[in-house]
Amino acid sequence: MVGNTTNTAPAQLADATVLDAIETEMDRTAAGWNSGDMALFLSVYSPSRQTSFVTDKGLLRGVPAMEAMYRQAYDFDDAAKRGTLSFERLDFRPLGPSHALYIARYTVAVPGAQPVSGVTSLVWERYAEGWRIIADHSG
Repeated sequence: MVGNTTNTAPAQLADATVLDAIETEMDRTAAGWNSGDMALFLSVYSPSRQTSFVTDKGLLRGVPAMEAMYRQAYDFDDAAKRGTLSFERLDFRPLGPSHALYIARYTVAVPGAQPVSGVTSLVWERYAEGWRIIADHSG
């Protein structure tokens, strides 16, 4: 037998479709942050109470705990203090038909201050309404 007869094009197309869908969600969450819309910012997370968010301070569970943490850490209602959020994709990998790993560098640029930047690894799950984050590890 000569060469590889396996056709990987459908898998690559599926991976690209998933990546496009997840990057659309990443754009949506950044738009929520940048407009001061906390509900839109957090809408990319699964509503499950088991959704996890890990920081250097520990583990949070559920969107309400994440919202409280963000409201305490940032003056979310003041655009100048909240800053502008952006993401740069570093890696993407499907983890089967209904899960994916997305790793990115996030940057929050606040006028007159040094940008806050770090790396986030996000595990996504496919739901009927679209892709949602089920685990977030940001540092």
